Amino acid sequence: MFDLDRWNEIFETIRKNKLRTFLTGLSVASGIFILVILLGIGEGMRNGIAREFEQDASNLIYVFPGVTSKEYKGLNPGRRIQMKNDDYNKILLLFGDKLDKSASTFQNWGRVISYGKESGSYDVRGSFPAYQTLENISLMSGRFIDIHDVENSEKTMVIGNRVKMDLFKDKDPIGEIVQVSGVNFKVVGVYTDPGGEREETRTVIPITTAQKAFGGGNNIDRLYITLKPEDSFDEAVAVSTQFSADLEEFLKSRHTIAPDDNSAIYINNTLENAKRFFTLMDMIKFFFWGVGICTIIAGVVGVSNIMLIIVKERTREIGIRKALGAQPMSIIGMILHESIFVTAIAGFLGLIFSLALLEFVGPAIETQYIYNPTVNFTVAINTVFILVLAGALAGFFPAWRAARIKPITALRDE
Repeated sequence: MFDLDRWNEIFETIRKNKLRTFLTGLSVASGIFILVILLGIGEGMRNGIAREFEQDASNLIYVFPGVTSKEYKGLNPGRRIQMKNDDYNKILLLFGDKLDKSASTFQNWGRVISYGKESGSYDVRGSFPAYQTLENISLMSGRFIDIHDVENSEKTMVIGNRVKMDLFKDKDPIGEIVQVSGVNFKVVGVYTDPGGEREETRTVIPITTAQKAFGGGNNIDRLYITLKPEDSFDEAVAVSTQFSADLEEFLKSRHTIAPDDNSAIYINNTLENAKRFFTLMDMIKFFFWGVGICTIIAGVVGVSNIMLIIVKERTREIGIRKALGAQPMSIIGMILHESIFVTAIAGFLGLIFSLALLEFVGPAIETQYIYNPTVNFTVAINTVFILVLAGALAGFFPAWRAARIKPITALRDE
């Protein structure tokens, strides 16, 4: 029930001790401010990591060969491993029931592509239609290479937006002919990539065309694979990890590589990487919560000390109240009321300032691993509960001490 007299007492106490109340509230406000900002940064780091993984398919596994580092079955170390079309075909046969999307690539680095008077050096990748999904490519115009292009070794090309801007400027490139090391290709599509401009300096052609036109034979450079979805993230990670191990064992056996040779075949599993990063983010977020809570506790201790001083100053008043029949719970309620009020107001100000800072400054923060730091509604509600609890804790012990004051002792207090 609203008690006007009690509120008048609280405001009168605050008016008499403006500086003390301000400094006390500042400690609480700064604690909430630091907590919310830290949680916002933690969420921004999580967003940044998630954005990095968005550059490719979320459950992508890609494989590329290296050089052997150990002697095995009479073969010397230092052999460069070269994967072939047959490797890819065998994988499709052995693991086909587990695969969702797959593609192999034959890469040509630094090929000169020219159109009219314009030319530049770009990466030309030969691959399959599934490469679009595996690399999370979005078409801006035209189409991607299709299975007909691959089966007939068509000289078709999909170019990145950066290539289009360099060679064609404002002109529509669809249907135009470009030259790659003297070989004509027809541009059928333009794509954009979430990985940014660096990814858009590449071009994609049918893998069969790339192997024939640029002396690749039946060589392939990389394998891109995604697995069929699972019911949960943890289950998907477990299946993906086991598949990576089986795939590595198969390739090592096929190319006569020592089982413990870790430099001959490299398998990068984005789900495993994501789990490691997100686990790290959860630990960082937990650490931020700890730092923020400790800062709030420091503020609460300050409030509690101030309330003890207030109780000491009002000892005679409390004694008179008890002599006139005031119950202990009434005394406790009076002290708690003031403590919660000061803590809540200061905390809400800290919360509002921190949320405003994240709202206006957060979208402008865009580094490699921090993106759009925010705090969601649930976290904001949790901080409100923390404020109320902090105020109650700050005032409880001083209030309990006040309630135990004996009237005769209090009336003798000077």
